[in-house]
Amino acid sequence: MEKQFKRTLITTALPYANGPVHIGHLAGVYVPADIYARYLRLKGEEVLMIGGSDEHGVPITLRAKKEGITPQDVVDRYHGIIKKSFEEFGISFDIYSRTTSATHRQVASDFFRTLYDKGEFIEKTSEQYYDEEAKQFLADRYITGTCPHCGNEKAYGDQCEACGTSLSPTDLINPKSAISGSQPVMKETKHWYLPLDKWEPFLRQWILEGHKEWKPNVYGQCKSWLDMGLQPRAVSRDLDWGIPVPVEGAEGKVLYVWFDAPIGYISNTKELLPESWETWWKDPETKMVHFIGKDNIVFHCIVFPAMLKAEGSYNLPENVPANEFLNLEGDKISTSRNWAVWLNEYLVDMPGKQDVLRYVLTANAPETKDNDFTKYSKEGLLGVEGMSPEIIAAALEKSGVLAARAPEKRKITKTDMFSAGLSGRADSAAARRDFLRFSELPQSLSSSAMLDVLNNMLTYDEFKERVALWQKSRGNA
Repeated sequence: MEKQFKRTLITTALPYANGPVHIGHLAGVYVPADIYARYLRLKGEEVLMIGGSDEHGVPITLRAKKEGITPQDVVDRYHGIIKKSFEEFGISFDIYSRTTSATHRQVASDFFRTLYDKGEFIEKTSEQYYDEEAKQFLADRYITGTCPHCGNEKAYGDQCEACGTSLSPTDLINPKSAISGSQPVMKETKHWYLPLDKWEPFLRQWILEGHKEWKPNVYGQCKSWLDMGLQPRAVSRDLDWGIPVPVEGAEGKVLYVWFDAPIGYISNTKELLPESWETWWKDPETKMVHFIGKDNIVFHCIVFPAMLKAEGSYNLPENVPANEFLNLEGDKISTSRNWAVWLNEYLVDMPGKQDVLRYVLTANAPETKDNDFTKYSKEGLLGVEGMSPEIIAAALEKSGVLAARAPEKRKITKTDMFSAGLSGRADSAAARRDFLRFSELPQSLSSSAMLDVLNNMLTYDEFKERVALWQKSRGNA
């Protein structure tokens, strides 16, 4: 029997604040999450939808260096663009915050310190490239050189973007610092690691035995990682942009962005509900669902649960419905290559067409395989544009897709009656009589007759208010 919960916490992958949001983000994460949140709210359930910007990490420092500004300038710009775009598009976050907030800094630091004090980390010393001129250790993206596979002379220390091969900095031929241009040297540095191998038996049982209902792409990727064997993963790095590691002897080191970012779900909830946030994270009667893209599966299904389990007091996700990618004209959408349809530009170029795009992205969501925007964008958008606004609104409204632009004179429907428990259920007749008694109407009305009567005497909003008062009187609110 499926477990019943009192409330649902929905988290959405934190978009990286080094560029705007594009249609791939919308199709894979934010529109599906918004539909789910709206659906639960229509059913009268208690739900929170949490979002925010991921504002730390090397790509932001690289953009800042390139533009001659500070990392804070970069994230302030793109956080503002992203937040405004979501608001105008109608994504119904209960809060959209950021990982540079004071609340997040404190929550992330406390989380690390709790694991540190419990002895959940291991310390390791390794050699890493160091720029003697700039006097700093170099992150992988701060090292360039020749790719040993294709000969590209501008490959990065983590990947060659010419041939797509994943690399380590030591793989590069003739490595150079992207900061000073000098040749870096190897130097010892100490970091803290989360021993994922310690949690592998638990994760194997929890996922492979306890969550066989997860989407095949999610379950399959988790099984692949577990079958390969989990290894300790660094939770700190040498960088001057991020949350400082809160222990002695960690000067010049910050929390690794993969460790820092998911804690943002917790800190954003705490920012919204400073007195009751723990109900949403620690009460076993709260259901947590992560909406993400497939590139984040390992972090949300293996790494973050291991962090939460190591801390010991948090709930684990009940489901992680990761979607595949939405491509553009057969090519992967890329922020760094500026290959995308950007939401902020769409909102300017297509004013008032939010629901048109929501409909097309929903109808062609990349739920089971990568999808291509070009295959249906012309036919889909033009087809929708040729339909009357009333037809579009009715279709979207029934599916929960509509952002917030239903017709002003919206009628009460059978779906509304069903959601309120007044029709279509085993106990609906008794509930209907009780509701009619509460509304001082004849208790012998059928559901169809009741619908006509209510539409003549109440607006849709008045009906929702009446239902809420009735449910409260019965102790159901």
